[in-house]
Amino acid sequence: MIPYGRQDISSDDIAAVIEVLRSDFLTQGPKVPLFEAAIVAATGAAQAVAVNSATSALHIACLALDLGPGDLLWTSPNTFVATANVGHLCGAEVDFVDIDPQTFNMCPKALEIKLARAAEAGRLPKVLTAVHMCGQSCDMAAISALARRYGVRVIEDASHAIGGRYGDRAVGACEHSDICVFSFHPVKIVTTAEGGAATTNDSALAARMGRLRSHGITRDPALMTHEPDGDWYYQQLELGLNYRMTELQAALGIAQMQRLAAFVARRNALADRYDRLLAELPLRLPGRLAGVVSSFHLYVIRVAAERRRAVFDHLRRAGIGVNVHYIPVHTQPYWRRHGFALGDFPVAEEYYAGAISIPLYAGLTDAQQDRVVAALTEALG
Repeated sequence: MIPYGRQDISSDDIAAVIEVLRSDFLTQGPKVPLFEAAIVAATGAAQAVAVNSATSALHIACLALDLGPGDLLWTSPNTFVATANVGHLCGAEVDFVDIDPQTFNMCPKALEIKLARAAEAGRLPKVLTAVHMCGQSCDMAAISALARRYGVRVIEDASHAIGGRYGDRAVGACEHSDICVFSFHPVKIVTTAEGGAATTNDSALAARMGRLRSHGITRDPALMTHEPDGDWYYQQLELGLNYRMTELQAALGIAQMQRLAAFVARRNALADRYDRLLAELPLRLPGRLAGVVSSFHLYVIRVAAERRRAVFDHLRRAGIGVNVHYIPVHTQPYWRRHGFALGDFPVAEEYYAGAISIPLYAGLTDAQQDRVVAALTEALG
């Protein structure tokens, strides 16, 4: 079986983790700050906060922006459920903005219309989370300009997109957002097994996210209500969580980040090769936004909706581990119970009806890719 995605673990990665296992610190040691420094170096953001998953990073990002009961979070229906779930975890309401049919990302035109209507109704969102689907950045300049016009805070859900670029800046530089979130799940560009991070240029947001990932606790005397009782002393300033990343995860991440550029280059080469090899088949290829370099976490083709199940099943039987990303969040039973219905976001639903994620990862060989193309050609024949 050729999977749709998989990790690429080297002997250096393994050695880095073994080194930690033989050290004094398995958690809360020196590796997490070093991993955060590697993220800062790769993105150009001022600060990074590493946590145990991208979901955790999204949650503390929303908390740091004071999202809570009575507030609204808007995001894309074309994402993993976690992007929306964190809004409800904060006590806020959640709504969605339909996608652009070419890029699969939040559509700035749809956003502009929805914001204007929300302003008239006095129900603007507090936070807008723009999802960089498949590794390609949203049109962040357009989205950010709209958000500024209406006083909305912006999070980039770049779980797919570390190593990508928007214009002349790396994704994660936060030029057009308050906070940017990354995932380091095994199928992503680089992995820490499980893990995530949030980048920001706002030192107050970074400090607060750092506290929120560790129970809301500080050891900084300057933030305490009185002088410390001694070197052991700490204070809980607010309600936080245990979202800390381990030293093992961080060590793996540090080693993986050394190959980030190579991983992204290989994924782009494979995506370009797919573009050529699939050009004559009866399917739709991924659209690309001008001025954006995707990190190509996923390569999603779209076939006729009435053929999708048969094509998917044929590929699986042929040993091609295809998948579908994503089932629109608003169609899930949980969200249906909160008032959403089929037809609410038709572009996302149309996208889903024909979408298939075919294998793409740095270790995929040309011969394996040829096998994928052959099986797809057969399935569509």
